[in-house]
Amino acid sequence: MLNDKAAPKDAYGLILEAIDVGVYRPGDRLVESELAERFGVSRTPIREALQRLETQSLLTRDGRSLIVASLDHSQLSELYIVRAELEGLAARLAARHATPEEVAVLRDMVEEDMSILNQPDQLSRANRRFHKQIHLASHNRYLVQQLDLVHRSMALMATTTLAAEGRGEKALAEHAAIVDAIAARDEDAAAEALRAHISVAFVTRLKLDAARGDDITS
Repeated sequence: MLNDKAAPKDAYGLILEAIDVGVYRPGDRLVESELAERFGVSRTPIREALQRLETQSLLTRDGRSLIVASLDHSQLSELYIVRAELEGLAARLAARHATPEEVAVLRDMVEEDMSILNQPDQLSRANRRFHKQIHLASHNRYLVQQLDLVHRSMALMATTTLAAEGRGEKALAEHAAIVDAIAARDEDAAAEALRAHISVAFVTRLKLDAARGDDITS
């Protein structure tokens, strides 16, 4: 029988999710009282959550205020380099360890995501689910933990590369190639397909950032 008592809310998880889905974007100020009211929790767990997020460099200080951090060019490059290597390893291990059921789920994800090609925000969330499924299919808990940390930092990007014209369709084609390699148990091909996928995403990110810079100075 289900317990009618509501489960306690995880302030850290709630704030992290709000950053991840773009409720709070890089540069936004986070205020304890406002967060407590929004999420319906007391200020003490909010304060503890903010301290934890600051320790993880997801928040930074602006005077006495905490704001959502942003990534400079060097940080962005470092993040994508680490992500490509870790994601490549996850794909390699998935090709070795994924069950037929896990491969089937990955295939279904690619097929289902075709219906949201023109909805960048939804496609971005679906993209995170797809990558998470590959992480889990690696069957390596320590790798999954490290990739979780990397993907938390990815939330500090104000826009998704899947909003770039034509990127969604190409990304899903890349996803399909990754799944094909995993299904074929081709570890080298799976790792290379995933790394190539991240490399294209990085190039797209740099182009988007450059274009935004042009808009600011025009």
